[in-house]
Amino acid sequence: MVYDKHIFICTNQRAEGASRKSCGEAHGMEIVDAFKKKLKALDLPIKIRAQKSGCLDICDFGQTIVIYPEGVFYVGVELSDIDEIIDEHIINGRVVERLKLETVRDKNG
Repeated sequence: MVYDKHIFICTNQRAEGASRKSCGEAHGMEIVDAFKKKLKALDLPIKIRAQKSGCLDICDFGQTIVIYPEGVFYVGVELSDIDEIIDEHIINGRVVERLKLETVRDKNG
């Protein structure tokens, strides 16, 4: 099946004591479940899927998701950001700049 929007949410978990953080340790699966629940409740008129993914390799910026076909990476995503991402990006086609990888990188150097 081809999707109009496809959301990948990192749920990677590294071994205890690993030198890098991993998204799954914080709340990766909670975010997957919250996206799925909200999208199902909205019953949008587009084909959309939210699913867990392996490492997206930018763990230093916190919980990461990527939305295709745009290829926009959001970092530092919290459960409280899900409604905004769905409303702004998925429904209205506007990038949530404060969570966008490039914006966060510019702020943090």
